[in-house]
Amino acid sequence: MLAHEPDSQASSGISHALADFKVGVDIVIFSVDTEQNRLLTLLVMRHDAPFVGQWCLPGALVQQGESLEQAADRALSEKVRVNSLYLEQLFTFGGPDRDPRESEDSFGVRYLSVSYFALVRFADAKLIADGVSGIAWYPLDQVPTLAFDHNEIVKYGDRRLRNKLEYSPIAFDVLPETFTLSDLYQLYTIVLGDNFSDYSNFRSRLLKLGFLADTGRKVSRGAGRPASLYRFDAQAFAPFKDKPLVFI
Repeated sequence: MLAHEPDSQASSGISHALADFKVGVDIVIFSVDTEQNRLLTLLVMRHDAPFVGQWCLPGALVQQGESLEQAADRALSEKVRVNSLYLEQLFTFGGPDRDPRESEDSFGVRYLSVSYFALVRFADAKLIADGVSGIAWYPLDQVPTLAFDHNEIVKYGDRRLRNKLEYSPIAFDVLPETFTLSDLYQLYTIVLGDNFSDYSNFRSRLLKLGFLADTGRKVSRGAGRPASLYRFDAQAFAPFKDKPLVFI
């Protein structure tokens, strides 16, 4: 019978205290401004230490008796009012140096961030400035240096948004109930870039998949031919759920 081997850390006299955590939620809120062809993210300006006067993502510390999802809903609803949105948990950021309050706190409290990303309809998003020094939509390519590790969270959220557009119907959560194929294509090109697919292939691919229902109505915009209005058929989309590269 083998003798029990002592733990190497214990035998060397090294001990590590367990970390004491506070948990926050931070939300990358995306929106698409189709009039100016811009992908936007919502930023707020901090009025409390640390990083007073610096832009950051909307967020909040989780309260007693509150789930992560409830905290995320609260943080979002306190900054933007929308009729339609998509919200999903993103990633947990917990590096030991991500928040300067850890070194300032005599108890060595660590601050975790459970991040979320949201996609909201730009046309009906109403910003709420309560409790912050400023709030604004920023084009994604003009986001400044943010507090904490929020630039990293924004980059992670952007990658997730691009991936979700490829295999999930999140675009239809923020489009109007009826839309043209050009409306849908414009949303995709703003997020994914002009080179992701040409319009003809995009249109052909979507119509063959069969989850866009033609309403039989048309809309005229400018001098071009009237365009057909479609709606998203969730039941027809069900067989494609979680399959990659549905749209492109």
